[in-house]
Amino acid sequence: MNKIYFQGSFGAYSHLAALSIDPKAEIIPCKTFDECFLRALKDPKGKIIIPESNRITGNIGIEYLIFKYRLNIYSEYFQKIEHNLLALPGTKITEIKEVYSHSQALSQCSNFIKKYNLTEYVSADTAGSAEMVSKEKLKKKAAIASKLSAETYGLEVIEKNIENEKGNLTRFLIMGKNISQPEFGKKKYITSFLFKLKSKPAALYQSLSGFAIHAVNLTKLQSYPEKNSFDSYFFLCDLDGHIEDPKVQKSLEELGLHCEDFHVLGVFEADKIRQK
Repeated sequence: MNKIYFQGSFGAYSHLAALSIDPKAEIIPCKTFDECFLRALKDPKGKIIIPESNRITGNIGIEYLIFKYRLNIYSEYFQKIEHNLLALPGTKITEIKEVYSHSQALSQCSNFIKKYNLTEYVSADTAGSAEMVSKEKLKKKAAIASKLSAETYGLEVIEKNIENEKGNLTRFLIMGKNISQPEFGKKKYITSFLFKLKSKPAALYQSLSGFAIHAVNLTKLQSYPEKNSFDSYFFLCDLDGHIEDPKVQKSLEELGLHCEDFHVLGVFEADKIRQK
């Protein structure tokens, strides 16, 4: 049986995403993102599913772990995020005074929280908040989490889809130790890589010129300081195309001339939701 590791508690959006990708897999929770990456390093047959960014609130903040562990990216998956107010069965919304959830979920539901004058409390994750509400059995406490969390912890959905903006998505990366990539064909692909430039003036400008010359589209370019440094940066980058495409190869070769560190993280099919 395949194993998928995720950060959080059962009922989390990462758990929901893992079920969507492989409902027959053994899905195993981890306390931290670091633990997920470590488990994947020790279990070559296992995979991890990690939230990378959210359409509304931006990056989740796991880039330093991608740089540190350099696992292979097998695919991407976009999970629709629908937040719900969960409480003990039979609770009326007028009885609820406190709401618990992850900081991003609270931010994404700020209009609803203000409307009902709820006092918000930041928790480590959405599903963990639901578990806490279930255990404490106080009607004044509620959680913002998924419907799966309600089913998992015996809570009732008091109000559904309470997020400020509909159509919110979180991009997840499915990663593992072994290197694997699809054959170059006619499908839409993404090549993901990281690099660190040599220290010289205009290095970034010069390094990216090859992509413009060969008409290769960069869909993501983000810089992050190396550990304990504010003058040394690495970059995470996604581009449209397969690494075996000649124009992609030439662009990456030109980039490599300006780098002191370069690593391909993965080549995978683009999620169909990108075409919508």
